[in-house]
Amino acid sequence: MIKNIVFDMGNVLFDFKPSEYIRRLGYTGQDAELLETEVFQTAEWCSMDRGTLKPAQVAQILAQRVPEHLKAAVEPLICRWWEGDLMPTPGIGDLIQELKAGGYGIYLLSNASRDIYEYFHRLPAADCFDGLLVSADWLLAKPQHEIYEKLYSRFDLIPAECFFIDDRHDNVEVARLTGMNATVFRGDVSRLRREMRDAGITVKP
Repeated sequence: MIKNIVFDMGNVLFDFKPSEYIRRLGYTGQDAELLETEVFQTAEWCSMDRGTLKPAQVAQILAQRVPEHLKAAVEPLICRWWEGDLMPTPGIGDLIQELKAGGYGIYLLSNASRDIYEYFHRLPAADCFDGLLVSADWLLAKPQHEIYEKLYSRFDLIPAECFFIDDRHDNVEVARLTGMNATVFRGDVSRLRREMRDAGITVKP
């Protein structure tokens, strides 16, 4: 019997779009493509999520890799990408509120830097969450087996009583290996509702 719902954050609670954050700063074309590659698609970005590097350290490192005219973009993209609109996933807030009202525990398991605490309150139904497990706090990251075990132990959860939602197949696969029911989120909350009902979770169509 499912008692707890565990959500990923980026591309589940909101649409994480590096191209949009770059556009807000006024960069287009090849400059935008280069910034997306050299900022968001780097090992340093993963190290920030894992907590082994701080955002300011990552910004300093990556600024050295881009042309002079793009250096000013690196720090806001690393340290303040979340200051604009976060583009909530349509319908996800209503779903979370419904689950909370139905008595389910609501948890977050996210690969994110500690900056998450600056903006999490702006996400859909943020006040419904019973607990957050953020990768950078534990020097771990999905899909490491240990981060799922940390979730269970920290919040006293039984894996078989949890349902996990993530946009990445590898994260979902490992979640299942640790005992959780889990599904890959494809941006469609109506489909997610169907999958939840199939798993025995009480939600409206």
